[in-house]
Amino acid sequence: MSANDRKHTETDTGLSGASPGIRPVFEVELNGINAVDRTEHRGRPSELFWPWFAANVSVLGISYGSFLLGFGISFWQATIVGLVGIVLSFALCGFVALAGKRGHAPTMTLSRAVFGVDGNRVPSALSWLLTVGWETVLASLAVLATATVFTELGWDGGALTQVVALVVVAGLIVLGGVFGFDLIMRLQKWITIVTGLLTVVYVFLVVDHIDFPAIAAIPAGDTPHVIGALVFMMTGFGLGWVQAAADYSRYLPRSASSRGVVGWTTAGASLAPVVLLLFGILLAGSSSDLSAAIAVDPIGALTTILPVWFLVPFALVAVLGLIGGAVLDIYSSGLALLAAGLRVPRFAAAGIDGVIMVLGAIYVVFFAGSFLGPFQGFLITLGVPVAAWCGIFLADFALRRSGYDAAGLLDPRGRYGSVRVGALALLGLGSVVGWGLVTNGFADWLAWQGYLLDPLGLGGRTGDWAFANLGVLVALVIGFCGMLLVGRGAVRAQERQPV
Repeated sequence: MSANDRKHTETDTGLSGASPGIRPVFEVELNGINAVDRTEHRGRPSELFWPWFAANVSVLGISYGSFLLGFGISFWQATIVGLVGIVLSFALCGFVALAGKRGHAPTMTLSRAVFGVDGNRVPSALSWLLTVGWETVLASLAVLATATVFTELGWDGGALTQVVALVVVAGLIVLGGVFGFDLIMRLQKWITIVTGLLTVVYVFLVVDHIDFPAIAAIPAGDTPHVIGALVFMMTGFGLGWVQAAADYSRYLPRSASSRGVVGWTTAGASLAPVVLLLFGILLAGSSSDLSAAIAVDPIGALTTILPVWFLVPFALVAVLGLIGGAVLDIYSSGLALLAAGLRVPRFAAAGIDGVIMVLGAIYVVFFAGSFLGPFQGFLITLGVPVAAWCGIFLADFALRRSGYDAAGLLDPRGRYGSVRVGALALLGLGSVVGWGLVTNGFADWLAWQGYLLDPLGLGGRTGDWAFANLGVLVALVIGFCGMLLVGRGAVRAQERQPV
């Protein structure tokens, strides 16, 4: 390799100046999209519990109870749909995390084996959009929650408070993203403990607001509405994380338990959302006024049923929980940006994403009139191609008999090539079919979706199936089954090449 080639490779991977071994928590992580060197492998699968639990313990999980009932389904339907959607979607994350242990590289680097080094820029860009979108949503909610708590306390919850809250929240998120893996793993453990305890106190304080007769009176919904709620749960939880799941398992030694990687990832991510969602369904089903308020301010509305003395602790648990998720998002969005082709160090990519997050949060906090509509439109629209990618990636992973070639993941002339047309065609097919089977009445610029509902006899954009969002599930199936059919030969050809 020439000196010039070496310089470009170091910039691309973020490895220039990296040192082996365990780094101090407050030392900037220099590993980027490269495979982690074996001298840096460490940890146990059980340690995956902390980052995944902290990223999903947010009280936003309670608000999802209102979102689910908004599909016009009963308490029991919402409970079953929530449980299945959360656990199933996070199990997908568990299997993607297993690829991280096998390849020791970020998710969107491993995806290059599927789409080619250059072809993978397309799914990497999609991953970047999704993670930046999520971190923007979480930061915005943290600011809105802080302002609402200040208002409830009789203090100034206006623009000045929101600006200060945004500066503090964004600063903490960017700090975690810039310093990287070691700080995040420590930070998430403490966020888990603090938010877990305070959330239990919140549940205890508001449990008397549950009205069981009102909940029992909620009528059941039909099949399209149940499926729509299931898809919404999958896109709101696990499918929002699949393209980042290997980022946190890539430091594990190859000898780590594969069952443990899948199990601890799934359990850590699912436990808090399942409990919080059930409680949220009970609260939202007990009060239509509370449910309507959640649609406008999903976190702040939950303060209206709290005693005044717990408002400050609630603000702490709400903000910390949201930061826990946003920190993982900004870390993974930076890695996705590098995988998409940006040649800067990893910490610089995280900083760039932080600026975009702040701009997006300013729009949501100060200019957007409602939260729920744009949020659902965002999840469903990007959920379709991400679901297709997830199916393609997992099928490719299932076909592989050996590990990944670290050098080939960085070189378009290597075993994985520049572009794998078949994988990209499947991603395109899954997206086109999927968008034709979902609708988004939440924003005018999304009105073009749902174009296959009428030709397929599903009632068009106003029929019973219009909001079932079948396209997400169809895209997942197209990606997985399609890659099993067309990808076997390419995988075997890759594995026959010498390392």
